[in-house]
Amino acid sequence: MKKNIGGFVFISLIIALILAILISPFASPWPDGLEKVAEDKGFIKEALEEGVWKYSPIPDYAFPGVGSEVIATALAGLIGTFITITIGWLIGKFIVVK
Repeated sequence: MKKNIGGFVFISLIIALILAILISPFASPWPDGLEKVAEDKGFIKEALEEGVWKYSPIPDYAFPGVGSEVIATALAGLIGTFITITIGWLIGKFIVVK
């Protein structure tokens, strides 16, 4: 029953990338649950200064160096979606049973 799975996957990929570009700029600007608790409890400063966050390639869901916040967020959504799909595809490629 393997009809045109390649076409379905390709169209799904294109839709995911388009949604990442068009929808990500409308993401909530408010902190997520963990960040909100860190703010409320007063340890957000330590969380932002330490750990792996300072090495993040796309910090705060905005691609660095881009002047427009909307474009920076859309670019981050595009790159993040592409990376996630690529990693999922590679994992699927290695675990597929023939």
